Amino acid sequence: MLTILGFVMIATFLVLIMMKKMSPIAALVLIPALFCVFVGKAAHLGDYVLEGVGNLAPTAAMLMFAIVYFGVMIDVGLFDPIVRGILRFCKADPMRIVVGTAVLAAIVSLDGDGSTTFMITVSAMYPLYKRLKMSLVVMTGVAATANGVMNTLPWGGPTARAATALKVDAGDIFVPMIPALACGLVAVFVLAYALGLRERKRLGVLSLDEVLTETETEAGAVTGTEAGAVTGTAGETVLVQAGAGAGSGTRAGVPRADLTKTSPSGGAGSGTDADIPGEGASGETASSGAAASDAAPGGESDDDGFQGLDPHRPTLRPRLYWFNAGLTVLLLTAMIMEWLPIPVLFLLGAALALTVNFPHMPDQKARIAAHAENVLNVTGMVFAAAVFTGVLTGTGMVDSMADWLVGTIPDGMGGQMGLVTGLLSIPLTYFMSNDGFYFGVLPVLAEAGQAHGVSTLEIARASIAGQALHMSSPLVPAVYVLVGMAKVEFGDHTRFTVKWAVLTSLVVLGAGILFGII
Repeated sequence: MLTILGFVMIATFLVLIMMKKMSPIAALVLIPALFCVFVGKAAHLGDYVLEGVGNLAPTAAMLMFAIVYFGVMIDVGLFDPIVRGILRFCKADPMRIVVGTAVLAAIVSLDGDGSTTFMITVSAMYPLYKRLKMSLVVMTGVAATANGVMNTLPWGGPTARAATALKVDAGDIFVPMIPALACGLVAVFVLAYALGLRERKRLGVLSLDEVLTETETEAGAVTGTEAGAVTGTAGETVLVQAGAGAGSGTRAGVPRADLTKTSPSGGAGSGTDADIPGEGASGETASSGAAASDAAPGGESDDDGFQGLDPHRPTLRPRLYWFNAGLTVLLLTAMIMEWLPIPVLFLLGAALALTVNFPHMPDQKARIAAHAENVLNVTGMVFAAAVFTGVLTGTGMVDSMADWLVGTIPDGMGGQMGLVTGLLSIPLTYFMSNDGFYFGVLPVLAEAGQAHGVSTLEIARASIAGQALHMSSPLVPAVYVLVGMAKVEFGDHTRFTVKWAVLTSLVVLGAGILFGII
């Protein structure tokens, strides 16, 4: 009965959020509470929730101060050179932008933390996607899948858990798996290329009239004169739609190559950008030459207040650039070397970054307030997830589900336990936390494998094949950072990403078997 209720609870949660019948926070709280009553353990609900909150409190604290820290680093301009480099590569080509998203997410994932990867990736790429009317779920899907493959690094979590649970060396698990994981990463890049071509086909082939330079002057008014012709002040870069047919419209709308927005309070000729006519998410085509103001009444923009990486924003601290870069490198080094717990490191880092970059109290309060919405959304989701995981674990549903799945393995499959483990890791690491899978299910699979002559190391390597899908699990706090900053519904992200992440996981598993690793 517990097994059935566990699967039904997870299925109910996923269906409701994907159909947008409930918000993720409400679903994470109310559905497990209801099923706790069905199980007959309503009297223990408080204990389950408090235990879940206690287990996830360090994660919530880490995310809270990590958001503040990296938010401040973005404000002061630490990542502006990365953005300019990505822009030089991407220009205004949707295909290059999607591939650039995958490359950036993979590189930043080397720090081993999904939350920081998503914060940096979204901050760099969001302005491009938003201004070019590209699909934001493409960005979140590619970033999550790339990070999932890279999450298998020994300091990323899953490999270390597998090594601990099976009492083997993490290096013996990871190093032989490098060729298979490299195939998985190539699969992500191929996926990004294909999705980018699809976006290019939908939006048209775009090009930049000028190369991005650091000496650009503040953008003035951009006048849309006719289809395919846009004029602007010196130093501006304007997007045009090449090869568009009649009536397709002009993609005038990015008067500056860095895709920034000027202040709504600016003088004459400032504060407005030409909008981006052409195909939007609805697929409709705007009339040619329509250059609508980007600034809505009251100073609000159609970009939901996102200001991009404005090279003239008042929060920039160019004189402190190398201090901030050094502090970030030191922080990431301390994370990898485990000098202190990660929540403590980010707490100290956020406090130091605020104090040095914004020594005046009003400025510090303004920076904290600027990132308060992201902090509340993400930490709220984490604590709501604590209810879900607390009930799932406390009622014994997880153990019952794991025992049932292991028991369904036919005796004839004993010699193929590496393949079985890899296949099971894909759904199980999605429906369970990594702790639940690696410490609860994996030891049982390893024992079954040993009984049929399959080595523990093969089982351990197969167990990390499903991580590409795991990073989009509703039980992973970092995914809420991703969808929250990208302003994407979690259900939309799930519907789009799951199929591609499963395919990537199967590529990793297949490559591992083909190379004789598993």
